[in-house]
Amino acid sequence: MTGVALTGLGLVTPFGVGPGAFRAGLLAGASAIGPLTRFADPARAGDPRERVAAQIDASVCGAPVGGRKHWLTETVVAQALRRARLPRLPAGALTVVAGQTPVSASPAAFARDFESPRPGAAPGPVVQVPHACASSAFGLALARDWLLSGGADVALVVGVVTLNPYDFSSMDLVRAQSGRGAAPFDLRREGMTLGEGGGAVVLETFAHARARGLDPAVALTGAACLISGGSVADSQAEAIGACVAESLDQAGTTEVDYVHAHATGTPQGDAAELAALDATAARLGWSGVPVGSHKGAIGHLLHASTMPAVAAAVGFLRTGIAPGTPGLTEPIAAERMHVAVGPVRTDRARHVLVDGFGFYGNYASLVISKVPASTGPAGTTPVGKVPAGTAPGGRHDPEGDDESREGEWS
Repeated sequence: MTGVALTGLGLVTPFGVGPGAFRAGLLAGASAIGPLTRFADPARAGDPRERVAAQIDASVCGAPVGGRKHWLTETVVAQALRRARLPRLPAGALTVVAGQTPVSASPAAFARDFESPRPGAAPGPVVQVPHACASSAFGLALARDWLLSGGADVALVVGVVTLNPYDFSSMDLVRAQSGRGAAPFDLRREGMTLGEGGGAVVLETFAHARARGLDPAVALTGAACLISGGSVADSQAEAIGACVAESLDQAGTTEVDYVHAHATGTPQGDAAELAALDATAARLGWSGVPVGSHKGAIGHLLHASTMPAVAAAVGFLRTGIAPGTPGLTEPIAAERMHVAVGPVRTDRARHVLVDGFGFYGNYASLVISKVPASTGPAGTTPVGKVPAGTAPGGRHDPEGDDESREGEWS
């Protein structure tokens, strides 16, 4: 199989700590969107778009304003490394940071929660990836290419966002927010809702992972990125379709079993993405492939928004259950795709398409795939060296010690 192994995954969302907590909320159709209580902007008093958000409860993250992003970053990186069975990143490993602003000049405490995450001392190159809300998807694509080109054996990709007045103001400029909560793919959708959280992903070459005694169950097999001209905020169906086609070609497949869409709940963006997926389905002969989004459950995590999508993809590959779309009650019409209101059990779970888009023409599509169990010596776990976090049958689960995770690898 082409691509690189996905061996570690860390996540924190408004549903709690870990990928399992996120997926449990998603499968239950729950929503963490509610009144914004973290701060108030007197200049926007009475504007309902600033009164709803998906916040991480203080019982989960008790860090003060200005320190929340640091806590989130440390937490997700520690999870990802532990589940990858790595005590630390090896020498020469690549670190990719998804974010917009490396350092803020503002002395305000909130400014430190607006800056990009800082994963600490890195043993190799560190690359900042600023591609708006597609940043973490672009970061994963960069890391995949870096590993496949021989630049390193291991890569860590980090994307974290916390609620802050700056992001609310920027979304205000394009009038993209919903006053009642995001409803992706819904006939009544009116805009996005901001959320907070983030994740970290460890990628490795298969040779490196297997040399450590792992038999990876998940791989990033395709990753296509495109920067297109056009509108500042509107999505282009043609650009989306081109990204999807390229990612599938890289993955060596014409079929997917689930699509985790970017869909944020904006009228134009959701329609463009579904049109592109329907066109792809018609071209490749798909019928009834479920498509859903997490943005009505935990809000839009902006440049970190692909991280929960990766967790949704991994859970689907393990269980064959595609989560639904919280916030969705009346789906917009689709010609060939199945817009999933609630969870859908599928007959197969081999490949997942994950979309991540951003303003100013940033588009990315990823293919995350289940890896067939290794049978040759390179994939055999040495006797006496079965790593903790390895699933029954010897498969290495990138969520290893997450007690909330559901299902086992077949």
